[in-house]
Amino acid sequence: MEKIILWLTLIIGIALLLFSFRKAPTKDLLLIFLLTAYFSIILGVLVVEEKMLEYPINFLSNHFSSSLLYEYLILPVICIYFYLVTYYSRYPSIIIKCAIFTFVLTFIEVLLERYTDLLEYHTWTWVHTFIGVFFLIMFIRTLIMLIHKLERKK
Repeated sequence: MEKIILWLTLIIGIALLLFSFRKAPTKDLLLIFLLTAYFSIILGVLVVEEKMLEYPINFLSNHFSSSLLYEYLILPVICIYFYLVTYYSRYPSIIIKCAIFTFVLTFIEVLLERYTDLLEYHTWTWVHTFIGVFFLIMFIRTLIMLIHKLERKK
């Protein structure tokens, strides 16, 4: 069952990624995707190496102990859609939407942890996930806002 969930997640993630790049601005979306993947893989490896969280089922690679599917595809794609949803939003609205996106991701992770063998919490909890994802998504969104401000000044 877990392999089916992982393959469906991969297919859905690739489809969402392809659809997201049909919207403008491609430069921003690519930057968001790459920055999110970069930071999430660093943080994910740290968490797994500290034995706070474990991914018992390796998908697509036996050389990595972290979740490549989540850190290289799903979270960056979610971050792209968060950016698209908040493109014209003001800061208070961005924070509320970030909390909603983070809640959905955290809820799905909790379900996967309880009902599948895809991940196991050791010292990690859903609160860690919520706070970590919230701040990562907000950091990436704020960074893109700062880049836009710097571009306008030039």
